[in-house]
Amino acid sequence: MDERSRYLRRLVFRAMQGGGRGHPGSALSLIEIVRVLYDHILQVRPGEPQWPQRDRCILSKGHGCLALYAILADKGFFPMEELDRFCRLDAMLGGHPELGMVPGVEASTGALGHGLSIAAGMALAAQRKGETHRVMVILGDGELDEGSVWEAAMFAAKHRLQQLTALVDYNKLQSYGAVTQVQPLEPLADKWRAFGFAVAEVDGHDPEALRRLLQRLPLSEGMPSAILCHTVKGKGVPMAEHNPDWHHKSSFKAEELAQLQSALGS
Repeated sequence: MDERSRYLRRLVFRAMQGGGRGHPGSALSLIEIVRVLYDHILQVRPGEPQWPQRDRCILSKGHGCLALYAILADKGFFPMEELDRFCRLDAMLGGHPELGMVPGVEASTGALGHGLSIAAGMALAAQRKGETHRVMVILGDGELDEGSVWEAAMFAAKHRLQQLTALVDYNKLQSYGAVTQVQPLEPLADKWRAFGFAVAEVDGHDPEALRRLLQRLPLSEGMPSAILCHTVKGKGVPMAEHNPDWHHKSSFKAEELAQLQSALGS
């Protein structure tokens, strides 16, 4: 893990300290995905969040918002100090992203299964208006249990929404257990292909591999794209990796905070 990835994880930790809560495992698996999107792929203007020609990025797994907040703060969409006020009653940053409250957030998410539908609607609108901006949506693997995801996938394929890309944070853990125990997804790549998507798989913690792949979009002309990002829940913090107990924390023990600081070099 390079210093850029460690730095963004430290920003996640900063917000967790400020709010005393959060979904650390779900955020830490996302860091390299949002890092590459905002560092290399998305055309956005932090000083003009509603720039009409911007690319859109929706975090459908809204509970992983700490990763999104970290990169948005880093890019200057809002002051870094807002991270210290995460989840406070008068704060901008809540436990799930909120449209109209947080600059750079494109949709209110967290009720799982909605993000792909919203993104498909945005991509269809862009297509019909002849606009060229791209629409990215980040989904959790557990979220794929929702039938609305696959309804949206059929819609996207029917309308040949090549400006739409679904990125799956495939960390193999849901809130209360392994994906294989709750609702097995394999063969996941074949499912997306059967629903009319061009599909690729990638190490979701390899920034260079992610950058090379995302720069190829669309994966196939006239088709929406799906990218399965193989990740580790809690990546970068040994005690949280592959550990469903770190899906969500409503409070942190002193020893847990000390271990987080040690793991992230903060």
